[in-house]
Amino acid sequence: MTINVRPARTAAEEAIAAALEASITAEAGQGRIPEVRRAARDAFLSHGLPSRRVEEWKYTDLRAAVRDFPNRAPAPGTVEEAEAAPLVPSLPNAGRILFVNGALSRAGSDFAALSEGVTALPLDAAIAAGDPLADRINALSPSRYDGPLALNTGFLGEGVALRVDAGVKAARPVHIAHAFPGVEAVAGFTRTVVVVGAGAEVTLVETFAGRDGVAYQSNHAVELVVGDGAIVNLVRIQEEGDAAFHFGTLMLELGREAKLNLFALAQGAALARYNVYGRFEGAGAHAGIRGATLARDRQHSDTTLVIDHAVAGGESRELFKTVLADESHGVFQGKIVVRRAAQKTDGRMMSQSLLLSDRAEMDNKPELEIFADDVQCGHGATAGALDRSMLFYLRSRGLPEKEAEMLLIQAFLGEAVEYVEDADLRDLLIERISGWLEKRAV
Repeated sequence: MTINVRPARTAAEEAIAAALEASITAEAGQGRIPEVRRAARDAFLSHGLPSRRVEEWKYTDLRAAVRDFPNRAPAPGTVEEAEAAPLVPSLPNAGRILFVNGALSRAGSDFAALSEGVTALPLDAAIAAGDPLADRINALSPSRYDGPLALNTGFLGEGVALRVDAGVKAARPVHIAHAFPGVEAVAGFTRTVVVVGAGAEVTLVETFAGRDGVAYQSNHAVELVVGDGAIVNLVRIQEEGDAAFHFGTLMLELGREAKLNLFALAQGAALARYNVYGRFEGAGAHAGIRGATLARDRQHSDTTLVIDHAVAGGESRELFKTVLADESHGVFQGKIVVRRAAQKTDGRMMSQSLLLSDRAEMDNKPELEIFADDVQCGHGATAGALDRSMLFYLRSRGLPEKEAEMLLIQAFLGEAVEYVEDADLRDLLIERISGWLEKRAV
C-alpha cells in the first residue's frame, strides 16, 4: 500500500487555490487555453509553492516566504497610468507596450510605433481571434514543476503576442514596461509570447519597477522562439519596489544558427527569482546569457538557469556578477545539459560574487550534465571581498574611500555589461548601476 503524504496548505496556498478556481470559472477562454489553465491549476493543487525540500528551490523557500496572496488589480485608469509614467525608463527610440499593475494599458502603449514587420497583439485578443501566436502559449514549458510559472499559466490572459516577420531587421527596439505605482498590494500575472522569423533581428527591452513599501507580487513569463539564423538582443531591468516579490521566467528555443544575447540586471524586490529555461533545437546556435545583481539590506535575489543543448554544434556563454551589501542573500544556480546527439557543443558558465559585508551570503551551484563525448564544457564560481590592495592604491591617489569602492565595483560589473551591443542600452544599464552605488554611498 502506498501512502502519499502532503503537507497542509499554508494560508497563502489556500488563497491562491481559491483565486485559481475563480479565474478558471470566470475566464472561459478559447481553443486550448482553458485546458492549459486547468493543467496549471491541477499542478499547483498537487505541488503547491516550492520549498527548500525541492532541490531547485533549496536556497529560495517560497512556501515559507510567501505569507499572503493579494488580489489581482483591475484594468488601469488614467490616474494609475499617470502615476506609472515616472517608473518607466525613457527609451525614445523604442516602441512601448505598457503594463500597469499587471494589466495592459492600451492608452500607455503604442503598438503603431513598432517597426515595419513587427506585429504585436494584446494576448487576450490573440487568444480570442485564434491567432497562430496563441498556439505557442505553454509550448516551451519545462518538464519539471515550477510553482511561479504554474501560477502565471493558471492566471493566463494578460500579456502580449509579438511576431517578427522572417528577414526583418527591426529598426526600433520593443520596450515592454511593467509598472506597479499603486499604494495597495496587488498581484500581476503577464505573459509575453515572441516568435522571431528566420533571418530576422530584433532588440527587446523588459523593465520592471514599482513603488517602495508596497508588498505587491509581480509574476511575468516570456516564451521566445528564435528562428533559423535570427538574432535577438534582450535586455531585462528589474527594479521592483523594496517590499515586492518578483518572479520572472524565460522559456527559450533556438533554431539553426540562431543567436540570443541576453543581459539581466536585478536590483529590486524584497525577494526575486529569475528562471531561464533554454533549449538548442538547431545546430550551430549561440546563446550569450549574462547578468548583474546588486542587493542590499535583507534582499534575496535568485537567478537559476537550465541550458539544454539538444543538437550538435551549439555554443553557450553564461556570466553573472553579483554584488551583495548588508545582510542580503544572492543565489546562482546554473546547469548546462548536453544531450547524446549534441556533439561539438561548447558551453561555459561563470558566477562571480563580491561581498561588501561580513553578513552578506552567496550560494552558488553550477552543474554540468554531459551525455556526449566530443564537447568543451566548463563552469566556475568565485566569491570574495573587495581587493584591499587595489582599494589602498586608489585611496593613495587621492580618492575618498566610497568613491574608490564605487570605481572597483563598477569595473567588476563592467565585464558583463560590456557585452550589451546597443550603446544606448549599455548607457542605461551603467546609469542604473551608478544610481544604486550612489544611494549606497550616501
